[in-house]
Formats: sequence, structure tokens, C-alpha cells
Amino acid sequence: MITRWSDEKIHAWYKQQPWLVGCNFIPSTAINQLEMWQEETFDPETISRELGWAASLGMNTVRVFLHDLLWARDPAGFKKRMDTYLNIAAAKSIRTIFVLFDDCWYPDPKPGAQPSPRPGVHNSGWMQSSGIQAAVDQSQWDRLERYVRGIVGAYKEDDRVLMWDIYNELGNIFLDTLSLPTHQRIPKLALLLFKHLCLPIRTLPLFRAALQWIRDIAPSQPITAGIWFYNPRLNLELIESSDIITFHNYQNATQLDHQITKLKKHGRPLLCTEFMARTAGSLFETCLPVFKREHVGCCCWGLVSGKTQTIYSWADRGKQLEPMLWFHDIFRKDGTPFREKEVAFIKGMASRSM
Repeated sequence: MITRWSDEKIHAWYKQQPWLVGCNFIPSTAINQLEMWQEETFDPETISRELGWAASLGMNTVRVFLHDLLWARDPAGFKKRMDTYLNIAAAKSIRTIFVLFDDCWYPDPKPGAQPSPRPGVHNSGWMQSSGIQAAVDQSQWDRLERYVRGIVGAYKEDDRVLMWDIYNELGNIFLDTLSLPTHQRIPKLALLLFKHLCLPIRTLPLFRAALQWIRDIAPSQPITAGIWFYNPRLNLELIESSDIITFHNYQNATQLDHQITKLKKHGRPLLCTEFMARTAGSLFETCLPVFKREHVGCCCWGLVSGKTQTIYSWADRGKQLEPMLWFHDIFRKDGTPFREKEVAFIKGMASRSM
């Protein structure tokens, strides 16, 4: 059995990289992964323009979500569009972290026309991959294995791909509670917390299978799966499965510094694949200096305000007006920054990443 990279190999790889700084990217014209990649809505013009804005900030890394249904529907076309995307990103000196599976948001993805955004709702059309029904149904794993092997096998020696993120927020069962009134939300969150800490995570077997499929391929890029929640047993398995430790942190800089200190004890390079939520206290001005000082890579959530509507917080429901303080994202669709001083700060920090 092929195991994870040795400490020496991953540290040697990491030393060859610049300070990895970037964002999670989806074009403003797409509400979810399917709309980003399907032939009828694939939008290379917007992708090129918006990745150009990322490059103008000094960003060298983007994290991009894929979806198993794209491969099932049209593997050759999907790969062709991935090549187009990768060429655009590489021309701007940006490398990509591809995410293969995702437990976040809505559980019943379907190919074809995607829903329109619900006004004021954060990620109102984001779809899980593969979705809980397929993830727990091992009769569907043959097609999921074809997807993983097809994608990773095609790009396993491609320098445009920085790393493979197997599974985003494995076992995240909390997001659907955010639309509930507070008096209903608190009891349900308590129940879900108990389940998450005490009961088996239903999608964990798929993660373990996908990990082995990718290890069999032995790509030249490292493999990871990010820590996102306090579940000691799950987090230890994710750490021990990953070549490079990745994690999410939407807290303030003091708490971020504390998490980095704890994770460094595992003796591996670190990359924060999600941060920056202004109203939660996770800010570029306070967090980027921590990442830079500790030589930890980082990708904020969001780049351009668009159909995902992530300028609204996770709990916002139906707000009609633009919030005074955006939750995520940096630019408006015309390329003007939400905050000029923030953009100047990012440029100043990222320019020292070379």
C-alpha cells in the first residue's frame, strides 16, 4: 500500500514553493460547481478577467471545486474545459488546488440548469459532491472511482495543479440549521454536535476509499483533506491521511495563531484553505501577517461578489440590501474593490511572497 509522503519529502516540496497565498475561486457568473464547469455555462472570459484580478493582488494559488456529476455526464468535455481553465490560470502564474468531494450545503445535486440565487442567502445553490445519498451508497462507488481516477490520473504530473484536496469539510451536517429561528436552532445544533462527536460520520467510508484510489495513482502533487471542526478523532485521521496539513479558520488572529501553534506540533507544512470572514473577526489586515510570519499558506474564501452571494453571512436569510460589511469576497463584478485599503494591504503582503 502506498502511504503518505515522508516528512522529508513534503518539507522538501514545500521549500520549493513561494509563500502560497490566494483565494477560493468560482467565477461570479456561477452559483455552484456544476454551473462553473458545464458546457452551457462555462465562462472562460469571466474566469480570465477575474483570475487577472487575483493575480493583480499578488495571489499565486486558487482553490477550485469540482463535481463528480460533471465527469459522469461528459468526461471528455469536462477534461477539455479543465484544460482551458488551467491554461488561463497558468498564464497568470496561478496554480490550482482541486477539491474532489464536498459535504457542504445542499444534498441533491443534478446536472443541467442550476437554481437562481435566493435573494440575500449565502451559497443558496451550492451542491454537495457527491451528495449524501450517493456517498453512502456503495453501489455508486464505481462511478465515483472512475471520476477520481479519471481526473487525478489525467493531471497527476501536471505542474499547473498544486495539490489535491480530497474532501471539503467531511461530515459537515450543521449548515442546514442556519435558516432556523434561534429557539429551534440551538437545540438542533446541540443534537448535531452530539452526533458529530459520538456517532460514525456517514461519508467517512467514501473519504477512505477516495484516499486509497488517489494513493494508487501516486500523483506528483501532495494530497490533503482539511480540518474544519473540533472533532479530535476525525481531525487526527485527516492529519495522518494528508501529505500537507490543511485547515479552515474563520476566527480572529489570536485564535488563528493558537491553532497554527498546535498544528505545527505534527511536524508538517501547513496551509489554511479557508479564512476571512469580516463580521466574524477574520480579516486580511490581522490574519495575513500571522500566516506570513509562520510561513503558512492561505486561501481566503471568495474573490468576486456574484451568484454565490457570499458577501452575506452563513446565517443571513433574505436580506434585500447589500450588507455594509461584506462577509466574504474582495471585488465587485466590475472589478472595483469592496475596500481600497484592504486591496492595497493584500498587495503589499503578497508582493513579498515571491
